[in-house]
Amino acid sequence: MSRTEFVLATAIILFVAFCLGWFANWLLHRFTRVAADDVAQLDRMSQELHEAEETRDQAITYLQQREAELTNQLAQTEAELGAAMEGLRDARHEAEEMRAYIESQSQPQGEVFSSKR
Repeated sequence: MSRTEFVLATAIILFVAFCLGWFANWLLHRFTRVAADDVAQLDRMSQELHEAEETRDQAITYLQQREAELTNQLAQTEAELGAAMEGLRDARHEAEEMRAYIESQSQPQGEVFSSKR
């Protein structure tokens, strides 16, 4: 086999390999091509996902604001309860002082009446 025949045979083999590769690539893309309906469906699904994420973010923001409001309201209610309990404690103490004063005032008069009898 001469040098020219060898180069020619190599060129033919490479050309045939190129054609087979191109044909295999064409077949592969022909069978795995994505339909336009599938692309449209994927676009619609991505849009719905984006909207769902926005809704979720809005819900999280609302819940955080609501939680802050409720925490503030709870703190105010606890402060009011503390003030009411302190007021009740003072009123009870004052009532006890009044009872003790009334008893101390009625004690000697009771003894005076008992001595007159």
